[in-house]
Amino acid sequence: MSKRALALVILAFALPALLGFAPVAQGEPEGGVRVEHFFLVLAAILLAAKLFGEVAERLKQPAVLGELIAGVVLGASVLGIIPTDGTLREMVHLLAEVGVAVLLFEIGLETDLKEMFRVGGAATTVAIVGVAAPFLLGFLYWSIATPAIGTHSAGVTDTLVAVFVGATLTATSVGITARVLTDLGQIHTREARVVIGAAVVDDVLGLVILAIVSGLAAGATLTLFGIAMKFVIAAGFLVAAVIVGNLLAPRLFGLIDRMRVRGVLLVSALCFALTFAALAGIAGSAMIIGSFAAGIVLSSTNQFDTLTERIKPVADVFTPVFFVSVGSGVDLSLVLPWSANFNLSVLSVGGALLVIAIIGKVVSGYSVGWGRRKLGHLAIGVGMIPRGEVGLIFAHLGLSNNILSSEAFSAVLIMVMMTTFLAPPLLKPVFRRIPARQGVEPGPGQPAAVHGR
Repeated sequence: MSKRALALVILAFALPALLGFAPVAQGEPEGGVRVEHFFLVLAAILLAAKLFGEVAERLKQPAVLGELIAGVVLGASVLGIIPTDGTLREMVHLLAEVGVAVLLFEIGLETDLKEMFRVGGAATTVAIVGVAAPFLLGFLYWSIATPAIGTHSAGVTDTLVAVFVGATLTATSVGITARVLTDLGQIHTREARVVIGAAVVDDVLGLVILAIVSGLAAGATLTLFGIAMKFVIAAGFLVAAVIVGNLLAPRLFGLIDRMRVRGVLLVSALCFALTFAALAGIAGSAMIIGSFAAGIVLSSTNQFDTLTERIKPVADVFTPVFFVSVGSGVDLSLVLPWSANFNLSVLSVGGALLVIAIIGKVVSGYSVGWGRRKLGHLAIGVGMIPRGEVGLIFAHLGLSNNILSSEAFSAVLIMVMMTTFLAPPLLKPVFRRIPARQGVEPGPGQPAAVHGR
């Protein structure tokens, strides 16, 4: 490592610690968070994200890997600048939600809807295989091996635990893959379209699975009608949002474009994205599906070029907060032999789940792209690997309902952590190997590098 890179590493560790040390030492005052405390923590998050991102890029890795590591450093396992709970944690979480909404809105803006339809069948196939394969592998592993880590609550069967473990393996964190592909300039390849489309379908399927496992956790009787309604709502919102949005957006933003007040176009676009995200949540769908739909809708407006240019600085501020927040949830004590929380059995089970998690998603890439329109199978499969915050939701549900023991939860957490951190460095080489001819095919009269509208 060069002296300049070493200096960057030292700076990346030192400055966030200096920014965050004083407020952490004082603790959270009664009645809420002090404003100066929040400002310093936010400054530490943004600064650490950029510094570690710079180090990652100098090491020829995606910047998002550095942002995830920045979260680990700022989290409770190292510096403790970002707390594990309390009001401040909730504030960081809310900013992170804004960050992932802005990220998916930006990805939606860059998405050619016609090209998305072209890969729609492949994306659906990848999503279905990418959910079914890891679930079955995880369920069979836990049912056959029945790892002796922790004790289950009374009335909880090994089968129910196996169902929850399998469910945690089905998730895909679209935010991490989308960010890496954007940074690599690969977001317009057919493989990227398949991955993004599959991840969106994965979210719809994930909501259905979440409804099923939530019902199992609560002891409720599940019906096919209830499951079908969950699927219809989740999938129907995306379709309805795009159709209605395309009818309203051109006239609405044509009017906004004639307004003179500073920043009105950008602010209106952000409000549009956040409103769609909120409506998706209210409808029982994933909020990121709403912001993604908003981006797709506005990509067909006359203001597309201006919006694409102006949304980038906003994403540069909010999106890193999301990845730092994800990283801050990592508990390093689970994998450090000298830690009091270290358990070799937990680590071995977590390793087994990690292997299953990777295999279950990689095989989904080989389910498509064998015909005339060949695809990079490994690139698609690797793009589906990261579980991120989605996998944590399933795991926390099992823990809070006493279905997963603390040891089983820790093993699942290791799997989620490692898939999240392994994906960025793996994505770069596999996507670099995709021939240029496999990129998005240009429309009539357009050069290959141009994103057609």
